[in-house]
Amino acid sequence: MKLGIGSYTYMWAIGFAGAEPDKPLNARGLVTKARELGVGVVQFGPNLRFSSDDCEFAREQGLELEIGAVSLDLGEKIAQARAAGASLLRTVLQEEGPLEIPLEQIEKKLRSLLPVLEEHQIRLALENSIIPARQMRALLESIGHPALGVTLDTANSLAISEGWRHVLAELAPFTFCLHVKDYHVRREWHRMGFRVEGRPAGQGQLDIPHLLHALHRAGARCNAILELWTPQQATLAETVALEDQWARQSILYLRTLIKE
Repeated sequence: MKLGIGSYTYMWAIGFAGAEPDKPLNARGLVTKARELGVGVVQFGPNLRFSSDDCEFAREQGLELEIGAVSLDLGEKIAQARAAGASLLRTVLQEEGPLEIPLEQIEKKLRSLLPVLEEHQIRLALENSIIPARQMRALLESIGHPALGVTLDTANSLAISEGWRHVLAELAPFTFCLHVKDYHVRREWHRMGFRVEGRPAGQGQLDIPHLLHALHRAGARCNAILELWTPQQATLAETVALEDQWARQSILYLRTLIKE
């Protein structure tokens, strides 16, 4: 397992609709941050524009590269991952639920991708989000192909009322990529409902040592990519600065657990 960062480590710095920095972090900037932090992997997600030159720059810096996508229309993305020298392509079926595609259609589409994944020697990792973990596991077991696995995100499944321990128990053996996303759940002041807030890795409610041990015990072949849910501050500049601070704190902590 190698430690890495991705474009969802720096969502605020990269920017999105409604939060657009004057000088957004680009792909080369993300690679530079990876080198400054001393990690071995960088993951370019669908929230970041990048070119073949950016991919070459990452390789020149000695970084392992992973590519991210949304949906299962992946013909171009698989070719892009191969050209970039990436061995892993991670995708989410859709960014918000409920799931719009029947599982039977998902399985059919995945089976149709297997020949091109084999041809290009790419592993495809479906990210847990809106598919319940048991259904995801059943899907992977039904297909039963070594090129198909999961990106295990430690917080995404909260949206469908599944905790990370349940997701880990179901999906650890199929994990191709780990998204380390620490968080804290607290009650609202009026006691009616909860608020989920991000935290630097090691400072929330995620038991990261247990998580890593369970993946190791399951024989998972994956890298650990830091992701952050940095809370919005009074200004965008302050939010970007806190995000960078959290990234550095998180990597320092994760280095004590992940020995490359």
